[in-house]
Amino acid sequence: MSTTAEQMRAWTGPAILTYGFRPFFLGGAIWAALAMALWVFMLTGRIDLPTAWDPVGWHAHEFLFGYLGAIVAGFLLTAVPNWTGRLPIVGWPLGGLFALWLLGRLAVLISEGLPAIAVALADLAFPVTLAAVIAREIVRGRNWRNLIVLAMLAVLIAGNAIFHWEAARGDDAARGYGLRLGLAAAILMIAVIGGRIIPSFSRNWLVKRGPGRLPVPPMQIFDKLALMALVGALLLWVVLPVAPASGAALIAAAGVHFWRLARWAGARTWTEPLVLVLHAGYAFVPLGALMLGAAILRPDAVDLAAAQHVWMAGAIGLMTLAVITRATLGHTGRTLTASPGTQAIYVAVILSVAFRLLGAALPAYASTLHALSGLAWIAAFGSFCAVYGPGLLAARPDR
Repeated sequence: MSTTAEQMRAWTGPAILTYGFRPFFLGGAIWAALAMALWVFMLTGRIDLPTAWDPVGWHAHEFLFGYLGAIVAGFLLTAVPNWTGRLPIVGWPLGGLFALWLLGRLAVLISEGLPAIAVALADLAFPVTLAAVIAREIVRGRNWRNLIVLAMLAVLIAGNAIFHWEAARGDDAARGYGLRLGLAAAILMIAVIGGRIIPSFSRNWLVKRGPGRLPVPPMQIFDKLALMALVGALLLWVVLPVAPASGAALIAAAGVHFWRLARWAGARTWTEPLVLVLHAGYAFVPLGALMLGAAILRPDAVDLAAAQHVWMAGAIGLMTLAVITRATLGHTGRTLTASPGTQAIYVAVILSVAFRLLGAALPAYASTLHALSGLAWIAAFGSFCAVYGPGLLAARPDR
């Protein structure tokens, strides 16, 4: 096959296997909603999952490495062919990758009856295979510029492996090195990839709206310095999570990235939520760094777990929804604009973060607010499945 379109037309199986974003965006969203529903039932004592891990550990792992792993896969399997000029993975090979991801979710869920090494191998098989596929495409396409993305994926995999090791030892893996390393990799992915696409997408939209301020072009010297500041702060936090130096570095990085975001003219995009949400999602990166730094320096004033959720649910949750809604619209041949249903998705995930933060600020109402946060999260991802699921399952009409 000489073109992507010809390859997709030649596939006669399920339409969901015609491009990487289809199974992984839909599967990831379903799992985000289902895993949160299970978590809410666990919190209320209504169910007891057959996992060997403590409830908080399972919850943290399945969002950071389970859900996010699927979204990263969908994004890379769709973006890498554009970066390298090579054909995408289609059909049963794509289905096999998705099956590996499902195997990992099942292994962790029923890990109580399995050896820890078997659970780890089953869960790590997917991201390691994905990394090998992406590495092959980048090398064969001589797309050396994007080796940094592969490096960040490798760090995310390392965090997952360490998480399994800590859980097998009986450590508090939800507060261990593995989770911090994986979360640091995720935040850096948002900073790097977001720093490319947000100013570019914003500029493309704004130039059609007449004269006015435009975003600074991506990856200028300032951007590289900002990324270096973030990398340094994240490394300190991973190794020394409660050291004053880590808190100070995170607050400094927050200031730099707030300024970076301000350079992208986000205020001019308020009439198109599909563009504005990218800026909102990125804003949670410096906001999370600021709150986490404050929680380290003033643990009596700022709740550490709530601050970390600004990154976990805010930055990762909203930014991934911003990317997968836009990518799904574009790759299924629909207009790049946020419908009322899409806007409701964004609002729901922001409410989820707000309820979680209120739960820390109002401990007397924490249980109710945490439940509301979970319900808003389920509403966000359930709505994505309802609004975008039909398009992900059906063949693109113009192909």
